[in-house]
Amino acid sequence: MKLSSRGRGCCVAGSRERGPPPRSPFVHQLRLGPLQKAKIAFMTLTLFPIRLFFAAFMMLLAWPFAFIASMGSDEQELEKPLSWWRKIVDVLLKAIMRMMWLAGGFHWINVKGRRALPAEAAILTVAPHSSYFDAIPVTMTFASIVMKAESKDIPVWGTLIKYIRPVFVSRSDQDSRRKTVEEIKRRAQSDGKWPQIMIFPEGTCTNRSCLITFKPGAFIPGVPVQPVVLRYPNKLDTITWTWQGPGALEILWLTLCQFHNSVEIEFLPVYIPSEEERRNPVLYANNVRRVMAEALGVSVTDYTFEDCQLALAEGQLRLPSDTCLLEFAKLVRSLGLKPETLEDDLEKYATSAMKMKEEKVDLKEFSAYMEFPVSHTLESMFALFDENEDGVIDVREFVIALSVVCKPSKTLETIQLAFQLYQSENGTITQDDLAHILKTAMGVSQINVTHLFRAVDEEEKGKITYDDFYRFAELHPHFAEDYLYPDQMGAEHGLETSSRSAPNGICTDFSPENAEDKNKPLQKKLN
Repeated sequence: MKLSSRGRGCCVAGSRERGPPPRSPFVHQLRLGPLQKAKIAFMTLTLFPIRLFFAAFMMLLAWPFAFIASMGSDEQELEKPLSWWRKIVDVLLKAIMRMMWLAGGFHWINVKGRRALPAEAAILTVAPHSSYFDAIPVTMTFASIVMKAESKDIPVWGTLIKYIRPVFVSRSDQDSRRKTVEEIKRRAQSDGKWPQIMIFPEGTCTNRSCLITFKPGAFIPGVPVQPVVLRYPNKLDTITWTWQGPGALEILWLTLCQFHNSVEIEFLPVYIPSEEERRNPVLYANNVRRVMAEALGVSVTDYTFEDCQLALAEGQLRLPSDTCLLEFAKLVRSLGLKPETLEDDLEKYATSAMKMKEEKVDLKEFSAYMEFPVSHTLESMFALFDENEDGVIDVREFVIALSVVCKPSKTLETIQLAFQLYQSENGTITQDDLAHILKTAMGVSQINVTHLFRAVDEEEKGKITYDDFYRFAELHPHFAEDYLYPDQMGAEHGLETSSRSAPNGICTDFSPENAEDKNKPLQKKLN
């Protein structure tokens, strides 16, 4: 696979030309210089404990007010205007929450634009979602949010959550997502009787370099929404909490050690959907995302939370941040290959590739091999493997890439399949074969396998079998870090990573599982 201008295609620009974004929106690299480390060490011993205590005290202080205000409130009462004493509690809680953020170094919060009234826009869509500090606009507005049902059982925090009348999503109820969308529709169409609902449509945290695919759940009701964009214009970014980078506690510690933390909240004009957008929530979501990207001055990308899971799968081969496999996975989805049948598809394509051996195919032959007509998506996929740009590709590389997407955490299964595709009649492969296999499995243009091959080839025969490789991998489970690219791994993967099973961030995803595939428009890649 390659990373040329034809093959990269990571992000899709908005309405005007922009520079290429960072290679992965799910990676945050935080490098501290000696002076910054000394400053953090000093603040850790002085200001940090004071701030942490004060912030915790403010949250505990808010709890009794939220508890009393939430007692005995039924649905009919919630739809009525706030009583005088609840208005007082509302003001007190907002003041306490503001003091909590003040304790965290957010001395002032820059707010631009006008927040729409609930009757004007029942839903606030907030992006980019990059940290749990994105709760700042929630505590400023006390808008309702979509939360996991389990959140209400968290001591103190659960009481504060219940006060803002959230919409809860239950993991145990298979029909919960549909019920959630119906509840949002009901509230959104109540002519402003319910509080506004604040939704983070990206569904997970990114590094704010571009806007990833918006989940359509916020747009299914088909009502006007108000886009809200967040910025953290700090010299040192201790705010960002992504899947690969500093963990939640480290982010909290580093942020509280900064003397001042800046945040900007901009309320954009209300977006009123057209009739076509009301019928097609994916189109509606994409168009709102484009407006928000223009306001932020960033690109948009078709990457999703599922791509994040692929990038950080716990296999022996950890994908680098510049991998083309994220682009490949996007094209696999766009082509219509379904996750539930992907393993069967993989077996079918692998069987055909074994019969073809080293035979290369052009675009028309690749179309016949895939059993899909030639389309923009198929051409884009073909270009990823057309390394020499001579109009032909080796379908074995496609099979290896598909195996990684299908089974991202089962590295040895992919390598075993690759050996079957590349091995000679006596079951061996050469160093060049291993290079082709591993660079395809990792989605990179070049990789040096010399040290790894020599370590596996103990008898120095110049060829190895899968059994040789398997025995070596069993003895050296971290062979990639040790033998392939120790220098690159330090830069790309030396940060703390988490094997989370659900999106990080505030707002959980409640979009119906088939909503994103319906009428999903294809977007062109950067050239």
